[in-house]
Amino acid sequence: MTLALSGADAGHLVVAAGLTYALGFERAVRGATAGDRVFALIGTGSGVIGIIAAHGAPNALAGAITGVGFIGGGLVFRRAFGRNPVVVGLNTAAAIFAAAAIGGAAGQGRLLVAAAGTALALFVLEIRHIKVLRMLDGRRWAGRFPDDEAPPDGSGAGGSGAGGSGSGPNPDA
Repeated sequence: MTLALSGADAGHLVVAAGLTYALGFERAVRGATAGDRVFALIGTGSGVIGIIAAHGAPNALAGAITGVGFIGGGLVFRRAFGRNPVVVGLNTAAAIFAAAAIGGAAGQGRLLVAAAGTALALFVLEIRHIKVLRMLDGRRWAGRFPDDEAPPDGSGAGGSGAGGSGSGPNPDA
């Protein structure tokens, strides 16, 4: 068993960097804190570990994915806007997880899986920005269904959903 870098392995690393750079570019365009360089570095690192895993150390990739989870966790913040706490950074954290998986797949030589994963991740990230596909955005439909996380309003009517009655903010929230 040799860990010498072959031409195919180098190509896999280039694909890992390129695909994850595309994800990071989308995040940078949308104003995320982690952008193209961070994503490309995560993808390249995961690609290297994918190559190592493909050459006899299959558990190496599992450790890398766990480590990337800590990076993603650091991107999630809770901010308060008035009385409503808002969690930000979840999309970028999830995209970083996807970048690590895409890099690992590319590093192992599964280029079709890596390309399909990149295409699907970009589709999901851009769905609300593509006019034809906006009807698939969950936020569009949220006001028509009860909110699972709404606090009880005390009136016995249950959660009124994001659309609500329009009577203003709940003082108990």
